[in-house]
Amino acid sequence: MDVIRLLGIRETSLSVDEVLAAVEDHAAGGTTLFVGTVREQDHGKPVTGLSYSAHPSALDSLRQVAEKVAADFPVTALAAVHRVGDLKLGDIAVIVAVACPHRGEAFEASRRLIDDLKSQVPIWKHQIFADGSAEWVGACQ
Repeated sequence: MDVIRLLGIRETSLSVDEVLAAVEDHAAGGTTLFVGTVREQDHGKPVTGLSYSAHPSALDSLRQVAEKVAADFPVTALAAVHRVGDLKLGDIAVIVAVACPHRGEAFEASRRLIDDLKSQVPIWKHQIFADGSAEWVGACQ
């Protein structure tokens, strides 16, 4: 059975319950879950909303990141989903979860998964500020 249980880039709302269920595994002694949400400020400036865009290759890149994490850690189950489209304050933008035999491994693998997703998967954030300014923040920098 593949330890990569769920990967996705979606225009619809993300579900913590779906991701957590995907990584449920009796071989795991530790499961970590990270949920990234749209925050109300960035760089000390109020944020009114944002939009995520993904390159057509983003899902393939996400799979490569997941496979590397699974190869480097004793992962028993892994899941990662990222949202695209317009999001409001408080909306869930990304969820990753990793199950491993021990908690330390699960924490380390989960940290690598979210960090590598953000740095290697071609997903870009267009952030709108209350003062009318905006910025693009992208992966693969």
